Amino acid sequence: MSTMDTRRDMSSAWTGWIGFAAIMLAFIGAITFFEGLIAIIRDNYYVVTRQQVFLFDVSTWGWIMLFWGILLFLAGLGLAAKSGWARWFTIIVVFLSLLSQLSFLGNAQYPLWSLTVITLEIVVLYALTVRWKDVYTLE
Repeated sequence: MSTMDTRRDMSSAWTGWIGFAAIMLAFIGAITFFEGLIAIIRDNYYVVTRQQVFLFDVSTWGWIMLFWGILLFLAGLGLAAKSGWARWFTIIVVFLSLLSQLSFLGNAQYPLWSLTVITLEIVVLYALTVRWKDVYTLE
């Protein structure tokens, strides 16, 4: 097998992981957007108990999540467009989003939303970091 075939195989694998991460990130952005939209439209949909720590009222939190979802979606589009800045930006944004979802996990009524997003974010982080060395090999 020639060096060119090896490079093509690594390039194909890398493109597959980045494409997968872009699609998942767009999906995560959409879920986060709708979490925020629901909080804005229906203030009493998410119930905050005494055991939870909420720094904002639910409506303010909803606006933050709505804009955060748009940011995640745009980061996914940046990955899909193969922008150079998108990979590092996405790693940072997804990590911060993962922390915010962990804070939302305490919601006793709807933890499935957070668990779904957390799982997808871990998969995206894995997809962006698993073939880190291959990027430098291909350049």
